[in-house]
Amino acid sequence: MGRKNTILLALIAALFAKEAFATQYDVGGSQGWDESTDFNTWSSGKTFKVGDQLVFKYSSGLHSVVELGSESDFKSCDISNPVNSMSSGNDVVKLNNAGTRYFACGTAGHCAQGMKVKIANSCWECPSTPSSSSSSSSSSSASSPASTSAASASQGLTVYVMLIFALLFV
Repeated sequence: MGRKNTILLALIAALFAKEAFATQYDVGGSQGWDESTDFNTWSSGKTFKVGDQLVFKYSSGLHSVVELGSESDFKSCDISNPVNSMSSGNDVVKLNNAGTRYFACGTAGHCAQGMKVKIANSCWECPSTPSSSSSSSSSSSASSPASTSAASASQGLTVYVMLIFALLFV
């Protein structure tokens, strides 16, 4: 019975290990989500992965976070059709899908002053396929059918392999 419990625990641990490797990023580092931060420099040395979290810390009422749906909106600071808007001062966005996401401050003029960040993230277990730098996810909880099915297939295969491994040793 002890061996079965060990295998079961190992299987459960493997299923949750992916979450353990996720990283939480304070957007802008110690300066936070602020117009004095150089977000291009801040993001340039980082590798974002599916499962990671972005934390936007700022003065509520002075700033906000608007997720934009396209690179065009990002470049032109067009915040008129946001995918998501947040204003708590401590907003957390989970990177659920591989792709590029665009964030800007919703306060008038702040985006044009550089208060915006582009986050390109990749998948830990997704099959390697070329992705367009202009692809985007529509929100922190929504996902495109292609990326959802690729991630689900990958996760399903991982679970399947682990179950076979567990059954072989029981």
